[in-house]
Amino acid sequence: MTTDDMPNPAGTIRRPFRWHIVVFMLPAVLVYSAIMIIPLASTLWLSFFNQVDGERVFVGLANFSTLFGDDRWAASFWNALKNNVIFFIIHMLVQNPIGIALAALLSMPKLRFAAFYRTAIFLPTLLSFVIVGFIWKLILSPIWGVTPFLLDMVHLKWLFAPWLGKPNSALIAVSLISVWQYVGIPMMLIYAALLNIPDEVLEAAEMDGITGWSQFWKIKLPLVLPAIGIISILTFVGNFNSFDLIYTVQGALAGPDGSTDILGTLLYRTFFGFQLQLGDRSMGATIATVMFLIILAGVSFYLFTIQRRLRHYQF
Repeated sequence: MTTDDMPNPAGTIRRPFRWHIVVFMLPAVLVYSAIMIIPLASTLWLSFFNQVDGERVFVGLANFSTLFGDDRWAASFWNALKNNVIFFIIHMLVQNPIGIALAALLSMPKLRFAAFYRTAIFLPTLLSFVIVGFIWKLILSPIWGVTPFLLDMVHLKWLFAPWLGKPNSALIAVSLISVWQYVGIPMMLIYAALLNIPDEVLEAAEMDGITGWSQFWKIKLPLVLPAIGIISILTFVGNFNSFDLIYTVQGALAGPDGSTDILGTLLYRTFFGFQLQLGDRSMGATIATVMFLIILAGVSFYLFTIQRRLRHYQF
């Protein structure tokens, strides 16, 4: 027995410090700090400063007061926040239920070509948002798009409209494009959770006469609720960090008339500037800080309120 393993007067055994864990984790910690922690801290710190006569001056919460109190800034911010909330709600009400339904269908043991369907549905998530945005702009174009032709084949051409060019439908159209691209993610996560349910549980349900969709609602769905909760919070974080698809489809101005403008596009225009608008790093950092606080509040609410009430089953 070495001196490190000798019991101390309290009767417990002193274990040696595992330095190899620190050595193996150090590169990852350094890289994560360099590309995530330090930029985040710098952005939060920058939101308390402003440029006065070419010099950085500490202004406290003045930037936040301008963002929420100035008529021009407040109108743009609240419009972007409202659109972001709608963008998130559409994903929650359309993308995640469809993903759950697809996972339930693909987990049926008698379904043929299930692997092909999983691959086909998940494939759009691997595509670049630039490709997805460009393709859907072509599909929905009223001039050279294929949508009017396809609707005409089923005698529904009267339903077609330039959805991406109308303020009352542009945000819904872009949201549904995003749903089409990313519905494979909740589908695969729920599908994996369904496969993790032991056969003994399902066999016991069948012996009690619970089969088909009744088995899904009464047995499977309660068992995968923790996975659904994770998907919901990932959807929240992803949607309030979203920028790329709207920028590709609608441009930095997020038109028409700002109807598709969300916090990500507002941050981009504010920080880097666009066309005649000059970049303002301090106000851009302020918007980024508000985005961070919104996401932090949402994640904290889930972790400390919802997740604690979800019942987790161990198999």
